[in-house]
Amino acid sequence: MGDPAPEHGVTWPVPLRRTPQQARSKARLARVLQAAERVLVGEGVQALTTTRVAAEANVSVGSLYQYLPDRDAIIDALAAGYLARLEAAMDDLVRAAAAEQWEDPVGVLIDTYAAIYRSEHGFRALWFGSSLTEQTRAADREHKRRMADGIRRILLVLGVARDDEGLGLACHAAVLAADALAQEAFRRDPQGDPGLLDESKLMLRGYLTALTARYEGQNTPR
Repeated sequence: MGDPAPEHGVTWPVPLRRTPQQARSKARLARVLQAAERVLVGEGVQALTTTRVAAEANVSVGSLYQYLPDRDAIIDALAAGYLARLEAAMDDLVRAAAAEQWEDPVGVLIDTYAAIYRSEHGFRALWFGSSLTEQTRAADREHKRRMADGIRRILLVLGVARDDEGLGLACHAAVLAADALAQEAFRRDPQGDPGLLDESKLMLRGYLTALTARYEGQNTPR
């Protein structure tokens, strides 16, 4: 997706009307995305007009229009940043699993992402709304596949599964289930309904137990 934004910590999403090249332009776009997130959290998706975001960022509408010509482009840009951060967290978890050999991978994963959801107010405001663009929905489907691949890599480094087609499908199913449960938990409570999060862990631990049983007796050394 390009170079990371210097202040916002996101990668430049596609599509942009124009990709910033100079440091000043990159900083301006980062400021615009920060402003868009404030508007999203404070006023909702419907407020994400170019006029409102430009005013919040203290830039001209023409300057904003170079990169983000309409609300859909703003939504796509914010979504790309959120998804990139979630995927970066998954990469960190894969490295940590290899080093730490977790006894409860389900608990670690759910607790980690629950903490991210608590801090990412913009992510919740965007995902729980009804204004996702078709491009963002498509990006989210690909994102879930990449997250499933992260789960697959974690199970492999923990030595509890064998890398085959069935493992990829199982990890994708687990991600879809966990995402639906997390969304409901955070709709009920901005901090994540603790009872539902606990039930999510119980369900997914059972699924992991059934999954690893498939590989018993196979060559899956730790």
